[in-house]
Amino acid sequence: MGTRFFTFCALCTLLGSCVKEPSREEAAARSAAEIRQLLGRWETAFERKDVDGVMSLYAPGNALIAYDIVAPLQVKGTDAYRKGYAQFFAEFDGPIGVERRDEHVEVGDNVAIAYGLEHVTGTLKDGTSVDRWTRYTEGFRRIGDRWYVVHEHISVPVDFATGEARLDLRP
Repeated sequence: MGTRFFTFCALCTLLGSCVKEPSREEAAARSAAEIRQLLGRWETAFERKDVDGVMSLYAPGNALIAYDIVAPLQVKGTDAYRKGYAQFFAEFDGPIGVERRDEHVEVGDNVAIAYGLEHVTGTLKDGTSVDRWTRYTEGFRRIGDRWYVVHEHISVPVDFATGEARLDLRP
């Protein structure tokens, strides 16, 4: 048994040294790709007005804090944010378009950030055409083996002289 055990241990050591752990850069690149894929799934769900698909991106429970362009000042938890998405989608007649531009994804070990510009188009139920650019920031945290949004911030520039949102700006 001693020789077999020694051979087994030597083989395990040899195989273990052959398995290379990914470098920090490789792990970050893989995580950035995962996050971009999640954002792509969010975009598809958003365009379909699929609340469940949209919400699958967000951390469950009260881990989420969102700052959106509509009231309230902040939203705590996925249940409250789900209601906001459902109300938003219900305001549109027909499809909603969404396009992300100038996307950046920065990844650490267990936290990441994605930010860029977002273009939303569609027609409200009252016939009003929507064609707006906003800015988005998504704060991600790795929970278990996947990334979730734990913080979302959507904003528009403001003209401080008038106090009005600048919805006419384009990239």
